[in-house]
This record gives sequence, structure tokens and C-alpha cells, in this order.
Amino acid sequence: MNTSTILVTAMGCGLAALLFAWWKTQWINRQDPGTERMQEIGAAVREGAMAFLSREYRVLALVVVLVAVLLAVINSGPVKLVAGAFVFGAFCSALSGFFGMRVATASNMRTTHAARTGLPAALQVAFSGGAVMGMSVVGLGLTGLTLTFLVLRARYGMELEAMTASILPILAGFSMGASSIALFARVGGGIYTKAADVGADLVGKVEAGIPEDDPRNPAVIADNVGDNVGDVAGMGADLFESYVGAIVAAMVLGATITVGGSWDIQFILLPLVIAGAGILFSIAGTFFVKTKEGGNPQAALNQGTFGACGIMAVATYFICKGMLPPEFAIPSATGGDLLPLTSFGVFMATVVGLIAGAIIGLLAEYYTAEGKGPSNSVADASETGAATNIIAGLGVGMVSTAAPVLVLSVAVIACYYFAGLYGIALGGLGMLATTGIQLAVDAYGPIADNAGGLAEMAQLPPEVRQRTDKLDAVGNTTAAIGKGFAIGSAALTALALFAAFRTTVDLPVIDVTDPKVMAGLLTGAMMPFLFSAFAMKAVGQAAFAMVEEVRRQFKEIPGLLEGKEGAKADYARCVDISTAAAIKKMTVPALLGILTPVGVGFIFGKEMLGGLLAGVTASGVLMAL
Repeated sequence: MNTSTILVTAMGCGLAALLFAWWKTQWINRQDPGTERMQEIGAAVREGAMAFLSREYRVLALVVVLVAVLLAVINSGPVKLVAGAFVFGAFCSALSGFFGMRVATASNMRTTHAARTGLPAALQVAFSGGAVMGMSVVGLGLTGLTLTFLVLRARYGMELEAMTASILPILAGFSMGASSIALFARVGGGIYTKAADVGADLVGKVEAGIPEDDPRNPAVIADNVGDNVGDVAGMGADLFESYVGAIVAAMVLGATITVGGSWDIQFILLPLVIAGAGILFSIAGTFFVKTKEGGNPQAALNQGTFGACGIMAVATYFICKGMLPPEFAIPSATGGDLLPLTSFGVFMATVVGLIAGAIIGLLAEYYTAEGKGPSNSVADASETGAATNIIAGLGVGMVSTAAPVLVLSVAVIACYYFAGLYGIALGGLGMLATTGIQLAVDAYGPIADNAGGLAEMAQLPPEVRQRTDKLDAVGNTTAAIGKGFAIGSAALTALALFAAFRTTVDLPVIDVTDPKVMAGLLTGAMMPFLFSAFAMKAVGQAAFAMVEEVRRQFKEIPGLLEGKEGAKADYARCVDISTAAAIKKMTVPALLGILTPVGVGFIFGKEMLGGLLAGVTASGVLMAL
């Protein structure tokens, strides 16, 4: 296939994902939303979630405009267009979050109603809601990138000089825009989610002794809103950034590959084709997610996810064989002689990423799933009090980092062995190739959680809550699996982007005996701790305000705690507290992540910046796990 055909095909795959998301949205909207009470509660959750997103995006729009102006000022020539690509990348990421949030908040009440008839119907609605988020992310990501590439190709041509000096740096701006949205969405969504969760549980369950999701609890709507802003919009933006970053990193490194002494455009286009194929197989995988009454929803979700991964692995072989020459060369990691490689090695590197992602997902399931050894040990520790429970939880959390890190380490070495730095980039892309269905499984979790809350608040029969609880228990595990995929893929993508950074700034070796590099390493290793400290303090302060508000309402609204008729909680006030706190407190940690590398690079140079990025990657992966 020629270049135009490949690019149009890749864009077609992205548009297919968006078309599938639209079709699923229409199907969800046709489902019965349930009783008037269920619709009333669902509308309150939706209103709160969209209000948060609206306020967050207003702040982000200001940040995006300011950064875009700065990029336009500091760059010259064609690279000035990186500012436009930055805005477009941020827009695509924000738009995917908007679509996903709207459909997720429409799916929760419909999942609850479906649970009145049986588990299979409830699973289908909840998973379909998650699929809209997943396909919106990959569809907008691939379509946006390919469209940008087509516009730049028409303007600058396809020569190597145009590719390395103009097109690829501008495409990196698209990835940077996605990263900016991900940073703010993750931090803001996380602060909101945990503040509402802690506030609702501390006063409602611990102090007042009322059940979870009880309508008497003023923070119950804020708690349900938090599930969406953190685990739908936040996770979606996170994976959008990793997905786009993996594609761009592989394209940048593809420009360094030579065949018989000359470059080949196919290595730059290969990541787009792999991403497009991953979308098609993710769509196919959604049709495998089915269960029966009394069945295991986790098995159904695994069937779809691993089915898509298996098909993708086979297809990658034929893609690599059809697009790449049998033999080629790539610069080594140390900047020395060229490494001789093969198209089969590229295939193997991609499959290693796929396999590593699946293993990390299974490890996340093991350490978090109900009934498994680690979760049982934490539960057993609670028999002697909160202190031993916390100690056991911290211990399990720390030991849970070991196996995934070893898997990542083996994956990095194997990917480099098979295809050099290009292989590491494709390993990260392989892990993310089926992001469409992986994110669908992850976004299913908060929808199922909300469905359980709606069943409780609408006072539906116990069997409905039992079915939603079964979905919710699986949802907690899928959330952990999704985070495992996100962390693993982010680690490989970060390494690939780091290699692209070295290539761009001509930094062949990072010498740890250089004082600047060592200072950068130490500063970088510290950054995730400082970032987390700001986020934790923000959650604590917001949760304190939430606790005070819930206590005030229990005290001042007559009959609320007793559940007397006519006594109604002021849900909107609690939603506003979490929203205001998240918007206000997300700025400092997010700007810390953006401004620190910029400042270090300008003041201390590329050597210290290289050390900083290496330190952040190593420390950040462990903290995230």
C-alpha cells in the first residue's frame, strides 16, 4: 500500500471506533431508564458530573491557551505550528472525556433497571457504557493524529528532512496537548473522588451507622459523581495520553531507521496501522463479553479482553511482514554502531508488549480480587483493629510492586533485544493496541458502582442490589486491572519518549557520574512523592470540609438522620464542595508536573533534564503501582 492509502485506512479505523461509540450510545439511550425515583437520582448524578467537567474544562481551556501562546512564541519556522497541534490534542482528549462522561451517567440508571430482570442484561448495559468511553478515546486519538499528519504532509511533503524537522515535532505537540489534559483530569478527578468518598463514608457509615449509598447521607450523590469524574473521565484522559504518546514515540524513533543506508517511511507509518488494527479487534472483542444468570462477569470481561489481544497478536505478524523490509538497521541505545534487525523482531517486540500488559493485568487482578490471598490477608488483619488492617494493607501494596516491575523489566530487555529502541516503543504500543476494549472494561466499573448506589437509594428489591453488587465487585477488580495496564503502558511509553528525547536533543549517553545528571536523578525521584503529597493534602482538606458539611446537615435538618418523610438532604451543597476543592487544589500539583522539567531544562541544561526524566520514571512507576 502507498502512503496515502495507509493514512486513509488508519483514519478509517479511527472513524469506525467513533461510529461504533455512536451506535452504542443510541442503543443505551433506547434502554428503559427505570422508575421516576431512579431517573431523579440518575439526573442528579449526571448534573453533578457534567457541572464538574464544565468547571474543570474552563480552567483547562485557560491553561491550554496560555501554553499554546508560549509555544508559538518560543518556536520559530514551521515548528510554530506545534502550538496548534497542542490545542488540537487537548481538544480531542477533552472531547473524549465529555462523550464518555455523558454516556456513563446515562448508563447507570439503565444498568440498575436491567438488573431488575437479570445479571446478563445489567452486564450488557454497563459494559456498553464503558465501550463508548473506550472507543471515543482511541477513535479521537487515532483520527486526530492521522488528520494532523495528513495536513502536515500536504504542507511540507514526505522527505526525511521535512519529517524530522517539521512534521514529527509538530505531532509531538498533539501528544503534549493530550498530556496536559490527562494531568489535570487525573489530579482533579482524584481529589474530587476521594474527598467525596471519605466524607460520605466517615460520617455516614462510621459515625451515623447508616448503610453505604443511603439517601439520608448528604454526600451520597457527590460520592457517585466522584466515581465518574475519577474513573471515567480521569482514566480516559490518562489512557488517551499514553495511547497517543506511544504512537508518536514510535513514529519519531521510526525516522531513525535505515534500510540499505536510506530511510523508509513505512517505519513511521507502522504504529498508525497497528493502532488501527487494534481498534478493529477491540470492537470485535466487545461482542465476546456475555454471561448468563449466576455466571461470572469477570470471566466474560476477560474473554473479550484476552480474545482481542490474541487476535491482535496474530494480525501484527502479517502487518509487520507486509509493511517492513526483511532486514534493516537502527541506532543503538548508546549511540554507537547501528543494530541489524528484522521485521520478525519488530513483530516479537510488539507481542512482548501485549503479553506483558496481559500479565500485569492478571497480577493486578490477583492482588485486588475478592477471595484472593492478598485481599483475604488484609481482611483477616482487620479482626484485631484498624492499625493492623492499615499495616497489612501497606505491606500488600508494597509487595504488589515487585512482580509487575520484574515483568516490565523483562519486557524492556526483550523489546530492545528484538528491535532496539524502536521495539521498546512498539512494546508500549502493543500493550495499548487494544486500549478500546481495555478502557471499556475499566469504565464499566464506575457504571456498575453507580448502579448499586441507585438500587439502594431507590429502595429496589434486595435481589437487584445483589446483582449490582456482583457487578460492582468485579468492577473494583477491573479498575485495578485498568490501572495496571495504564501504569505498565505509561512506563514503556515514557521510556520510548525518553529515547525520542535523547534523539531530538542529541544526548547519546546519560552519565550518572556527571553531577548534573545525579542531581537530576535525585530531583526526579523526589518529584512523585512531592506531587503525591500535594494531592494527599488536597484530599484531606476537601474531605474535612465535606465531613463538616455532612455533620451540619444531620444536625440542622430535622428528621434527616431518622429518615422522616419530608426531610431531604442538600446533595448539591456537597457536590459543590468537592467540585470547588478539586478545581482549586489541582492547579499546584499539575503545574508542578508541567513547569519542573521546563525549568530544569532551561536553567541546568539537557543533561540534568535527562536525569530528571529518568528519576521521575523509575520512582513514579513504583508509586503508581
